[in-house]
Amino acid sequence: MNDSPMFTRLELFTDTDGRARFRETVIPLSEGSSAAALSALMPGAGLQLRQSPVGFRSEFHCTTNPQWVFILSGRMRIGLQDGSSRSFGPGEHFFSADTLPEGASFDPEVHGHWSAQEGEEPLRTLFVRA
Repeated sequence: MNDSPMFTRLELFTDTDGRARFRETVIPLSEGSSAAALSALMPGAGLQLRQSPVGFRSEFHCTTNPQWVFILSGRMRIGLQDGSSRSFGPGEHFFSADTLPEGASFDPEVHGHWSAQEGEEPLRTLFVRA
C-alpha cells in the first residue's frame, strides 16, 4: 500500500467520441518533505483572473488551451452535453482540457461545456494555463 500523499485532479476532458466528460486522476505528492509534500513541477504558461456577474451563463464552448480553474469566490457550475453538471465553490478547482478534437469543426450539439455563475455573489476565478 502506498502511504505517500496524493492530490486528486478533477479533469474536464474531451473523450474519444468528441464529448466533454469529467474524470479524476491522482497526482502523487512525492517531492518535498513530510511537512510540505509537493507534486513534481508542472509547466505553466501564465494566469488570468476573471469576474463573472450574477446571472452569467456561457454558450457551449471548448477550452482553447488546457488550464487549471480555481474558484476564488462565488460559485461556478459546469454543464455537459449529456445534461450532467457539477458545481464548484471557493477553494475548489478543476483542470479544463476539453479542447476541440483535431480536425473537427465545433458543433454545439456535440462538443464542449457551458459555465455559469450560481447564487447571489459574483464569480471570481483564477485560470492557470498549462
